[in-house]
Amino acid sequence: MIAILRKELNSFFASPIGYLVIAVFLVINGLFLWVFKGDFNILIAGFADLNSFFFLSPWFFLFLIPAITMRSFSDEYRLGTIEILKTKPLSTFQIVMGKFFGALVLIVLALIPTLIYAYSIIKLGNPPYNLDLGSTVGAYIGLLFLASAFTSIGLFTSTFSNNQIVAFIVAVIISFFMFYGFEALADLNISESLRSLGLYQHFKSISRGVIDTKDIVYFLSITIFFLYLTQLKLDKE
Repeated sequence: MIAILRKELNSFFASPIGYLVIAVFLVINGLFLWVFKGDFNILIAGFADLNSFFFLSPWFFLFLIPAITMRSFSDEYRLGTIEILKTKPLSTFQIVMGKFFGALVLIVLALIPTLIYAYSIIKLGNPPYNLDLGSTVGAYIGLLFLASAFTSIGLFTSTFSNNQIVAFIVAVIISFFMFYGFEALADLNISESLRSLGLYQHFKSISRGVIDTKDIVYFLSITIFFLYLTQLKLDKE
């Protein structure tokens, strides 16, 4: 699994992909939070918090993470290296987990520089050090869980075709439905209980700074479910 993880990270950073993903995420967030005038601008809002960042990031993840994962298995099929990969002394589980953690590490690397946003607010706040660290830490943990769920979905869809664009589009659709679809259905008064099935509700819960066991179990269940589907799909090839 470690060998696959290293291979994935090397492939990300041997080409512009890894750097581009991190740069796009940071630049877009930076523009919305600090430059563009609007509701998301922290300086205009006048509140010492990162709510705007934690509202925007999941929507960026909806496109960013599928862009990272779309090549995971699609490239293996396109280049004909999937069979070579399977002949190595690795189980399908190890291959899947190696690619999963490879993509997840890249996302974590994109999130680390955003800690400067928290530091800036701590220093710029009036009074200084007025940032709610509990909710901020909880929201970051929520983003990591959300990223793991989106990554598992992206890996699963990358097994559908040797076409990366197909994998990307399907990943965006499934991730969007899992994130906001149930919320939208609940808003239509179909059933209020549908909210608890969506990623948005559980992310919002953790973002308050309260790490509830049911939210952790939910995110882990979604992640494990799609990773299991990925493994099943590969075993059938």
